Amino acid sequence: MEEELLEQIFASYQGTRNELVPILQEVQENLGYLPEEVMQDIARFVGVPESHVYSVASFYAQFRTMPLGKKRVAVCRGTACHIRGAPQILHEIEETIHLKEGETSEDLEYTLETVACIGCCALAPCIRVNKDVAGEMTPEKAKGIFHGDGNSNGGDRAG
Repeated sequence: MEEELLEQIFASYQGTRNELVPILQEVQENLGYLPEEVMQDIARFVGVPESHVYSVASFYAQFRTMPLGKKRVAVCRGTACHIRGAPQILHEIEETIHLKEGETSEDLEYTLETVACIGCCALAPCIRVNKDVAGEMTPEKAKGIFHGDGNSNGGDRAG
């Protein structure tokens, strides 16, 4: 499947060095991340060393070399969210789904990250799970959102 996808993507390009970033963007848009073997194929296609492709992919924050979880959890760290309890909410989510910020669960169910601002300051503090935003969050509400999922710790402790 990846080979067919790459063939389709490569068909839109001439295979020149200056096409590297747009190719990486299109591949990631389709696969969700940039697998190592795909980056090797891209390097051959655009005629650059594999190390160059990896250095570009690791330099830009938009690129991921590891897959994301099905549920991408983003905790807002904007000013309004921060002063209204985002650090405690992040802590509770970490405890409940057993991940630290920046990690993806082994079963690829969750990815936990923080963002500078979700853009819902009037509802602060906020979290986003994929495209769904939950505002006026508390540690207890956060625990309730994730409690009962396969990765929850099953405990009854409060945040």
